[in-house]
Amino acid sequence: MQVSTESPYRRITSMRKALVAHPLYAELDDLPWVQLFAKHHVFAVWDFMSLLKALQRSVTCVDVPWLPVSSPKIRRFINEIVLGEESDEDGQNGYMSHFELYCQAMRECGADLEPIERFMTTLRETRSWERALEAADVPPYVQQFVRNTMAVATSDKPHCIAAAFFYGREDIIPDMFRGFVNRLHTETNPELGKFVYYIERHIEVDGDSHGPLARHMTTMLCENSRSHHREAVEVAMQALQSRVTLWDGVLAEIQAAKNAGTVGQA
Repeated sequence: MQVSTESPYRRITSMRKALVAHPLYAELDDLPWVQLFAKHHVFAVWDFMSLLKALQRSVTCVDVPWLPVSSPKIRRFINEIVLGEESDEDGQNGYMSHFELYCQAMRECGADLEPIERFMTTLRETRSWERALEAADVPPYVQQFVRNTMAVATSDKPHCIAAAFFYGREDIIPDMFRGFVNRLHTETNPELGKFVYYIERHIEVDGDSHGPLARHMTTMLCENSRSHHREAVEVAMQALQSRVTLWDGVLAEIQAAKNAGTVGQA
């Protein structure tokens, strides 16, 4: 077996380029396919929020009585990101989390909310994301994505959580979303107005502020520890590969539906 001599960070860059150029985006050229995409992608929006809150819990004090923990700069970074992700502007003079905004966008464009609603109902009743994921009855490629995210979020390793958050989310999301936002024509599909707002908001916020903050936070949490850097790179690769698997699965489902002449929600 040939051993790769490619550096770890170069491997991250290679996988990042592959994700930015993924063929899935070219298939999102009509409303039914955006609906199908959103039906599955919403689970990545939910587990992003869990990853975010796991990171906040790791580097700030969320207990009573309060004590200062971690570095003040890291606390500032994560709290600033949480403010935007958990209570962002909704485009209508209000505020809501990006997950709630995404669900509103799905409802407006007619996407199937039943799986994510089953998931949230079971989660509220049982407080178990594993049982909720089973109840949602989503495809294996969606399940693996959520399971990979939650394994990192519950790892109690702030540097690993930060690596998944930066490399797997804040760094890559703006460029991925640019890959298809121009294909979403709100003139012919006004139902996509809120969905486009969500996409453009992520490109703006993650690209301009959250991405750089997450990069600095990851670097600080790894400090000068070689083992932390190695673990962070491994987690980053797993997060990116998990995204590739998710995108491949959604792409295959869309292509199968197109070939069969069925609609996106079927």
